[in-house]
Amino acid sequence: MAGICSYGGYVPRYRLNRGLIYQAMGWMNPANIANAGGEKSVANFDEDSITMAVAAGMDALRGIDRASVGGVYFASTTMPYKERLNAGIVNAALGLNDQIRAADFSGGIKCATTALLAALEGVETKRVDNILVTAADNRLGKPASPQELIFGDAGASVTVGTDDVIAEFKDAYSVTYDFVDHYRGEFAQFDRQWEDRWIRDLGFMQILPEAVNGLLEKTGLTISDFSKVVYPCHYGAARKGLNKKLGIAPEADQDNLQNQVGETGSPHGLLMLIGALENANPGDKILLVSFGSGCDAMFFEVTDNIKKLSKRYGLSGSLANKADLDNYTKYLVWRDILPGDAGLRSEEDMWTRWSQLWRKRREVLGLWGTKCKKCGTPQYPTQRVCVNPECGAVGEMEPYCFSDKKGKIASFTGDNLAASLNPPAIYGQVIFEEGGKYMFDFTDCDLESLSTGMAVEMSFRRKYRDQKRDIAGYFWKAVPIREEV
Repeated sequence: MAGICSYGGYVPRYRLNRGLIYQAMGWMNPANIANAGGEKSVANFDEDSITMAVAAGMDALRGIDRASVGGVYFASTTMPYKERLNAGIVNAALGLNDQIRAADFSGGIKCATTALLAALEGVETKRVDNILVTAADNRLGKPASPQELIFGDAGASVTVGTDDVIAEFKDAYSVTYDFVDHYRGEFAQFDRQWEDRWIRDLGFMQILPEAVNGLLEKTGLTISDFSKVVYPCHYGAARKGLNKKLGIAPEADQDNLQNQVGETGSPHGLLMLIGALENANPGDKILLVSFGSGCDAMFFEVTDNIKKLSKRYGLSGSLANKADLDNYTKYLVWRDILPGDAGLRSEEDMWTRWSQLWRKRREVLGLWGTKCKKCGTPQYPTQRVCVNPECGAVGEMEPYCFSDKKGKIASFTGDNLAASLNPPAIYGQVIFEEGGKYMFDFTDCDLESLSTGMAVEMSFRRKYRDQKRDIAGYFWKAVPIREEV
């Protein structure tokens, strides 16, 4: 049987109280007070859809042999590259094989469920197995717009296969319409939308029920057969109306995370699904519905394997790992909405040498080093000669991945002169548990919270942003360890 074998979630550490946004911009649109409750998740200055997709993917692959993964499908409406396979960057960062299938899915915010359907149908044909579907978005709303308050940033992933399935795929029903609710042109920075009434009354209240009722008729089920119904819809009144129209019981309505995270776009349905799976029991039926330029309705049934799945951060772990972003203008600078002067050092021309990146791609994107086959000493970057003075073997190295290894801080410093969008720039030496030492930037932390000997883990981040050439460069940074899993 084909289905979901594991899941992984990622909500950025920083949360911005919507009241701070309204306090700064409410004078321009007082009606936004209706959206000013709760908080929204905010990607750090060195995060984008690729880095969040990688973080969610690493969580989903926890305890899984990465050599067994046969494909990577990346879904997002905010991909950094229009012409460069974004899924290829994700694949390299996750340390997966080169000889696998990879694809980008985009266009509408239901692209994640479209990718999931493609993965499930691919697995059912038995031509490919163990596909990672990962989705992430960091959409922008113009200051003083409702979207600025409503949108949040996040990533979500699932692996699809035929072994150890935790949620068996039963059936699906899809409709496709050129229904324009949210849209961005080729060069648009901010989301635009048509009237809320249009989106609610025609979009959610007509298109979504068509997909749900189509699936129910196809499968012969009723809505009461489902333990959880998962569908993104941030309109409170419309959600109540849909629940009444479709007959969704209050206990079956999965929390849409609006007060804690916000509407995250393409990953939102998967993120809510993870929340449902975290509390699911064998035999539970789950209905996943994704809206945007049409609608996908998918039926899953939870299996006994749900109890065997190894612990991971998922949604609950990501929600627990949070810190307040108490400065609205910092958010504006991070998103390049408000220009900020990072000093003369920020004017250095950071152009990417593609040939060099190609030769070093495994070291840079995947954090691959070497390990001595004679004495077992790991080292980063890759070496021909063992660094162990008691060994010194030459040409006896095998590939060794550091990205999933934990380490400890050997030294660190805060640099107020370095160019940074979150000064001071913090960097230092990290010693990995099994051996190996290297200098990394630190992120998702402040200088006062660090100490030598503190445990850290690796996180794939944006190393620099080349504004002149519209290029993002990526590498790994050290993050103080969250709750142990």
